[in-house]
Amino acid sequence: MFFFVKSLLNFTDKMQAARSHTNLLSILDHLHQLEESRLSFSASGSTEALRRKEESQPGYRQAFALDADRIIHSRAYTRYIDKTQVFCLVSNDHITHRVLHVQLVSRIARTIGRFLQLNEDLIEAIALGHDIGHAPFGHDGEKFLAELCLQNNTPPFQHNIQSVRFLDHLERKGKGWNLSLQTLDGILCHDGEVHANRISPNPNKDFTVHDLELSEKQNNATAKLAPMTYEGCVVRMADTVAYIGRDIEDAILLGLIKREDTPASCRELLGSSNGEIVYTLVTDLIGNSLIPDKDDTETGHIGFSEPIAEQLEILKTFNYTNIYLHPKTKENLPLIKNCYQSLFAHYLLHLQNNSATQAIDLMTDMNSKYLASHPPAAMVCDYIAGMTDDFFLKQASAIGCKVPKKR
Repeated sequence: MFFFVKSLLNFTDKMQAARSHTNLLSILDHLHQLEESRLSFSASGSTEALRRKEESQPGYRQAFALDADRIIHSRAYTRYIDKTQVFCLVSNDHITHRVLHVQLVSRIARTIGRFLQLNEDLIEAIALGHDIGHAPFGHDGEKFLAELCLQNNTPPFQHNIQSVRFLDHLERKGKGWNLSLQTLDGILCHDGEVHANRISPNPNKDFTVHDLELSEKQNNATAKLAPMTYEGCVVRMADTVAYIGRDIEDAILLGLIKREDTPASCRELLGSSNGEIVYTLVTDLIGNSLIPDKDDTETGHIGFSEPIAEQLEILKTFNYTNIYLHPKTKENLPLIKNCYQSLFAHYLLHLQNNSATQAIDLMTDMNSKYLASHPPAAMVCDYIAGMTDDFFLKQASAIGCKVPKKR
């Protein structure tokens, strides 16, 4: 009797769960209808999401919201917390790290997207994932790793390609997260460091085109790729908006520059503080972007007005000369570069000798497809790229490298 009652209760629970899931799916249909009525004709609808592999179990989250959830639950996202944005090895908790940068990009881009009636879920997914492939110590670390890859007959490391690789091929022991094409495309094409007054999307892509663009970018780092969606274009512009004023605030806090050092014309038109700069740039983007309606024949774009774009380019040049190339910003790089070289050589030798003495996985716990298609140098690149700054320094110290200290 006890077992019968228990079985009946289990059956009842399953029926209730099934009814609950059915109710959630009906709400999902309603959300899709609301989205269709609310978003611009040129926005990316959640029902348009394309995935490499069809997923058999129907979920009740909209497709791009699911992408954002998967990204934020990834191990690579967790490692954002100790990745350099611009300034490394600084004992100041108010200096921007990579994890804050992507959150700022997400918030700024979603604000723009809301006023342009674009899909905020897709914007959030692209923004949260766009820098997930960054190596330790920011763009300088990226440069060191790219040089080592070339020296070892491996395509040069690029963080935007690595972001796609982590999410599509490396996470979950090589299974990846099966993210939508629209999200992966936006991440690949973000290139926030490249100055552009405006961007128009390049639609009608599929995974074949995506893989071709990955190869094109891998073979030519200067190849210019346009996102397939307006949402991707927004994130690309928001990337610049998020870092340009924030880097100035960090540099002022560290005593590298004074506020009055920034170009007078930029202070006059864009503002002198990060808050003023963000507000000016976001307002200008919203006012000067064109999202085509159903009957429009004009090509749409996300972009700035000419006066704002001109001052933004001047401010970028100022930041590059006075912040990114400042001697204090670069003072630890010789030691870090030596650590990169030593670690790469150490791990490569370990893999080539098939040594079992090193208590690390070096990507050797990946699936058979990965192991069969990646030479040792590519595996070492993937392993180092995934490190946090702190783990990188600990590993370097463990093999006898002199490592820089926080100041």
